[in-house]
Amino acid sequence: MKSQKPREIALKVLTERARKAEFVELLLEDGLSAAGLSTVDRAFCRELVFGVVRWQAALDELISRKASRGKPPAEVRDILRLGLYQLFWLERVPDHAVLNESVELTRAAGFGRQSGFVNAVLRGYARERVETEALLEELRNSTPAIGWSHPDWLVEKWQRQFGETTTNALLEWNNKPPPAFARVNTLRVDAARLLESWRLKEDVSYDLVTRDWLPENLIFELKQHAPLPSLESFRNGWFYVQDPSTVLAATIVNPQAGESILDFCAAPGGKTTLIAQLAADKARIWAQDLSTSRLKLLRENCHRLGVSSIARIFMANDREAIVGSERFDKVLVDAPCSNTGVMRRRVDLRWRIKSEVLQQLGDTQLTLLQQAADFVKPNGRLIYSTCSLEPEENCQLIERFLQSRDGFSLDYERQLTPQIDRVDGAYVAAMTNAG
Repeated sequence: MKSQKPREIALKVLTERARKAEFVELLLEDGLSAAGLSTVDRAFCRELVFGVVRWQAALDELISRKASRGKPPAEVRDILRLGLYQLFWLERVPDHAVLNESVELTRAAGFGRQSGFVNAVLRGYARERVETEALLEELRNSTPAIGWSHPDWLVEKWQRQFGETTTNALLEWNNKPPPAFARVNTLRVDAARLLESWRLKEDVSYDLVTRDWLPENLIFELKQHAPLPSLESFRNGWFYVQDPSTVLAATIVNPQAGESILDFCAAPGGKTTLIAQLAADKARIWAQDLSTSRLKLLRENCHRLGVSSIARIFMANDREAIVGSERFDKVLVDAPCSNTGVMRRRVDLRWRIKSEVLQQLGDTQLTLLQQAADFVKPNGRLIYSTCSLEPEENCQLIERFLQSRDGFSLDYERQLTPQIDRVDGAYVAAMTNAG
């Protein structure tokens, strides 16, 4: 069987993306799993796919300026996107390789008659490199939705919310590949032993991450490493991959030994297992979620990390799982949200999200908070978190809840924004139940 090249796999993933409802990350992993590529080629393929999706609007603007006869077929457009991305965003790829491989892709895809058009467009832009780079820079300033490749409505919304300068910084942030962060699992190992293993056995390079909400020596940015599942330290549960922003909610929960804690939207378990860890695995934690597959991930993560204080894991619609008048010292609602704070990680989210969804999400989040409030003990705390940047899902949602629910008062609120805090976006609010 003919082995596939990175560009061929990238084109296949992009083509499937246009036909299916699945996120491109899942399609890419499926495509790579059967390809047998080297580590370098896998990284190149991933860079091509994610880069094209991130910069889709800018790439399509370039294509439209050369496609005088209208839009090319969808697959030819994806080939042009791949070629232009390599020309203007990947300096290490020689122009001649981009042109030759793009023409080959066009023919192999059954569009031989379009190969001359593909060659002409890419060759023309290669000759006009300086002018094109100036055009792209001008678009970032004059038309940021195109230049930074985000939906018009979202850019306009953020400009009203943050101002133009801060919005441009956020748009730039969203187009950068995200680093991986490791949270030390102190239930299995201390930081010193983990770092020694990384240095001496596994050839992992890293930097300590410090923020005012992070416990000391907890989070490390992974700079260079082999695929994580291949690391013995990962398989042994010595660390969990987790952005620093997600630690904020767990530290505000501030779990203590002996406390009862309900995680209302627990899977896949990053915050749940960290809460267990911060309480030295001596709290009594119940965890629920609406997804069977995600609860399976939660159980697997608890097993790998050695967490034993999760007393119950159950489906959120199984009301009988919460017995009688059971109440908890702390209830965390890590609510389903628009995910606008993690757009650099979920690369095609920007093209999926719609403005009308924000109101729908707000109503769902309010319902979850109202349900969760029923399980908070008098003088207990209700903690709400999202990875959204939108006030409708965050501070305004909390205002709606407090107006609809007597007895609760806000005692903590914080919004993390990527362009300022240099982490994924996140929002956390904590409320006390006066009883």
